[in-house]
Amino acid sequence: MSSTTLRTQQEQGKGVLFGYPISHSLAPYLHQTVFDSLNLSWSFSLLESRDMAQFLDLLKSPNCYGSAVTMPHKVAILSHLDELTSEGRDCGACNTILIRKDESGKRTYIGTNTDVVGIREAFYQNVDRPGEVFQGRPGMVIGGGGAARSAVYSLRRMMNCKPVYLVNRDKSEVDSVIEECKSKGFGQNLIHVETLAQAEKLAAPGAIVSCVPDYPPISKQEHQARNVLECMLGKKEKGVILEMCYHPSPWTEIGNLSEKAGWQVILGTEAMIYQGLEQDMLWTGKQLSELPVEKVKELIATKLAQARL
Repeated sequence: MSSTTLRTQQEQGKGVLFGYPISHSLAPYLHQTVFDSLNLSWSFSLLESRDMAQFLDLLKSPNCYGSAVTMPHKVAILSHLDELTSEGRDCGACNTILIRKDESGKRTYIGTNTDVVGIREAFYQNVDRPGEVFQGRPGMVIGGGGAARSAVYSLRRMMNCKPVYLVNRDKSEVDSVIEECKSKGFGQNLIHVETLAQAEKLAAPGAIVSCVPDYPPISKQEHQARNVLECMLGKKEKGVILEMCYHPSPWTEIGNLSEKAGWQVILGTEAMIYQGLEQDMLWTGKQLSELPVEKVKELIATKLAQARL
């Protein structure tokens, strides 16, 4: 999609990340680095709030170029938008709002989902020979929440992974993901892998997306899910795993297990960075090659290192 509102470099612009709690978010650093590098007089800040009316007022202000949305508002915001892109519609969640103006100045508010692009680009920007490593091979998603839905979309629609295995401690969450994905047209070839015996009979995945917090397994169901993961990691054919968890640290237990098993590990900061850069591309109309990708990566790495001190 083309840029929302094309503005002059001198014009002041304002955007926010709307969510709660978000005090740990690195989004302002990412976006401000991009805007500064493009010589845009734009700002990006956090709106840590549960007040939808407050956010909508800000969104409708004349100098707003667009905004980002995170939990717990990704679904609630949908009813306040004029249009949805296919990504926003099929994922059932919006994390990015674009503003398009017509010749009369009328504004149209469009919701999309750049999380799916972040996942896709985390793989394609970090994996040599993706056609051999994961395309056409099974994919796997660990988890059952909103991030898991985005991961299924990316693997099925954008990365040509089939089938896609779903691994999670809660069967009802997996059932919900499968049902929702089927209703949106990308629920084919989704397999809930519940037991170690089942996992042992399946072909190894080429791409795994882990969408769970960095906690050790405690319950019987959590240990069962971990056994399935370890079985997949232990198969002869290796692949790449994207560990979406990066707060408070991107170096997680699952990432460590994967690395020891011979898998390439992509840190969750990569998905966060590329979904943010996709937002900037949509807001500014620029291409990825025009954005300061390495500078953003260096900044995020520095901020995470400071947070660990």
